[in-house]
Amino acid sequence: MINLGSLFGKSSPPLAGLDISTSGLRLVELADAGKGVLRLERHAFEALPRGAVVDGNIENFDQVAEAVRRIWKKSGTRAKNVALGMPPASVITKKIILPAGMAEDQLEVQVESEASQYIPFALDEVSLDFDVVGPAPNSPDDMEVMLAAARREKVEDRVAIAEAAGLTATVMDIESYAARAALERAAPAGKDKIVALFQIGAGITHVSMLHNGDTVYEKEQAFGGNTLTQEIVRSYGLAYEEAETRKKSGDLPENFRADVLTPFLESAALEVTRAIQFFFTSTPYTRIDQIWLAGGSAPLPGLVELIGGRTRIPTAQVTPFDGMLLAPGLREAQVRADGASYLVACGLGLRRFG
Repeated sequence: MINLGSLFGKSSPPLAGLDISTSGLRLVELADAGKGVLRLERHAFEALPRGAVVDGNIENFDQVAEAVRRIWKKSGTRAKNVALGMPPASVITKKIILPAGMAEDQLEVQVESEASQYIPFALDEVSLDFDVVGPAPNSPDDMEVMLAAARREKVEDRVAIAEAAGLTATVMDIESYAARAALERAAPAGKDKIVALFQIGAGITHVSMLHNGDTVYEKEQAFGGNTLTQEIVRSYGLAYEEAETRKKSGDLPENFRADVLTPFLESAALEVTRAIQFFFTSTPYTRIDQIWLAGGSAPLPGLVELIGGRTRIPTAQVTPFDGMLLAPGLREAQVRADGASYLVACGLGLRRFG
């Protein structure tokens, strides 16, 4: 069996979650505070140069590896084990049904045989992992198995980045799975609830629709915070890096909100409403009970209210660190302000606990 780096397995503490995205790196380290309570030990962000990571692909190895070294030093973590994420578009997942009660070696052989039907690459070109989900619905003699596969070179790129920074990648997760785990911990949806999660990244918005905690619909849309940054560049004649910095700090001219931010918010709300309508027309579902916003653009002032008003669905920003204790030195206001952009990193950090 070609292993996808313990995609579904348990990890050994200590471990830090590291989210590698287009805009930068985000690190989260969690600890068990006892009695079922988690403690946020540290979180950190390190920007990446433009073009270092594009559409989830590492384009400049040295720049990303050096950024990993910087974020580790900045965070102060002593963890040498790291949980990394793969972009959903880079991973093929499939639920398959197999006879229950097979020995581990038999199961591996059977999974490889089944995988060849769903993976459009030779098996020696992919990293493969699986997890037994449980009994198959309406078939007690069978079991449901989740299969996950990714091009080996994509997995090895991330493993090599960790190794170049003196770290060991002990867990390789899927970013959308990590985000879902963090959301479920912070905001359990309740029975029979349908939840929409919009992760607005730099260039891509990842849409996930969840029913009873299971993903029933996923889609990526070519829209993100880079659009706003580029409009700031065009409107005020700033270099891209300066525009990105000033976007985050709010240090922009008085007309920014009316002339630049509001049109971007309108576009974001339109993307959300279109995604919801497509979900309704392409699935049996006809309602959504809650919209959650995550990613670097989620905290933009007015976005939550605009989307909630347009969709008439309760809308809120994800705060994945809710319910956690904070280590000394962490400021609650800053943690809450940054939280929406750390959803994936938080989910990766949760892999410390299996």
